[in-house]
Amino acid sequence: MIVVFRVQVFEKSANLSDCTNKAMSCNYADGLSDYQNKGILGVPEIFDDAETVEEKCEQLAKWILGSKHVVIHTGAGISTSAGIPDFRGPKGVWTLEKKGEKPSVNVAFDEAKPTKTHMGLKALVEAGFVKYVISQNIDGLHLRSGLGRKYLAELHGNMFIEQCLKCRRQYVRSKPAPTVGKKLTGELCRGTKNSRACRGGNLIDNILDWEHDLPESDLDLAFMHSTLADLNVCLGTTLQIVPSGNLPLRNKRYGGKLVICNLQPTKHDKKADLKISTYVDTIIEKVAKRLGVEIPAYTKEVDPTKAEPCSLEWTIPTEEVKSLDKHYSKTVREWSKNRKKGGCREEEADEFEFKSKKFKKEKAESNDQDATTVVETEAEVKSEQTDVEVE
Repeated sequence: MIVVFRVQVFEKSANLSDCTNKAMSCNYADGLSDYQNKGILGVPEIFDDAETVEEKCEQLAKWILGSKHVVIHTGAGISTSAGIPDFRGPKGVWTLEKKGEKPSVNVAFDEAKPTKTHMGLKALVEAGFVKYVISQNIDGLHLRSGLGRKYLAELHGNMFIEQCLKCRRQYVRSKPAPTVGKKLTGELCRGTKNSRACRGGNLIDNILDWEHDLPESDLDLAFMHSTLADLNVCLGTTLQIVPSGNLPLRNKRYGGKLVICNLQPTKHDKKADLKISTYVDTIIEKVAKRLGVEIPAYTKEVDPTKAEPCSLEWTIPTEEVKSLDKHYSKTVREWSKNRKKGGCREEEADEFEFKSKKFKKEKAESNDQDATTVVETEAEVKSEQTDVEVE
């Protein structure tokens, strides 16, 4: 459904084992290639008063209860309560970097634990209230909460995942990868209980550097779920990155709702049907309570990285993408059949059908392209763009 994003290969090797402080700023942010345009940094946070938070959480719970396809979009803000700093907040990694400073609170990835938001989302998925989670985070906390791969797209990679260069399968690691930027980790394809390892397959981390491809299957699923959603909910993200930050808008043209939960303003606040400004843990707790869902505590038993041996495969099955694509195409046909009813719905059906065909054509053609810069698809409507293109 989406044009493959081409990359510029970086010569810089980011070896995290050289870092003595296994924390966020060293292991990830400092391991990335140099990039100047890191977006708008350090914007003051805004808090709704307690009464307003209660009213807005009540509204969000009602919308979730009345929705059939709820999709959650998560950013760095959902992991701050785990001790992992965000990037653009008042005390974010890049905000402080601009001042020549480092975060004072900085927990190592393997020492961080999933937050109430991570555990709450897993519970909401299991209870049937949430259909899918789309994350920009590389900290692996969704994985470690026990959320299944079937319900998760990781657009920027995962510290606890390795991928085989030969067979392309992904595997869960017990420790964070020693590299970032799709570098060799020094491990070989190991297979699982149900599948043998391939011969001579070297493993790499699957964490993206600034101009790497977004993983195709994750991106395809994220795009389709975002479009089909009757409710997109954003948690802890300023939505500055492209294309991730524009995905929550996909359902707006077809009657869906958008909810943004973030302390800082985002570039899409004016397009949101509801904006909640308080801690995401608070929001998830209140919403889960109203929906009658109990949020479990994190335990090592649900964490695949703590399993012995650590051998879980993390590859998205091709059949899963094809299955959703069929549903997606069926929905387009149904909307097209209803276009005789007139009104804006007819225009929406025509536009959706046209873009669906356009995306498939562009995706097929993209395999033959040699571009070295990020290419935005038709999904990136010009009216949704701002000068900020990175997060």
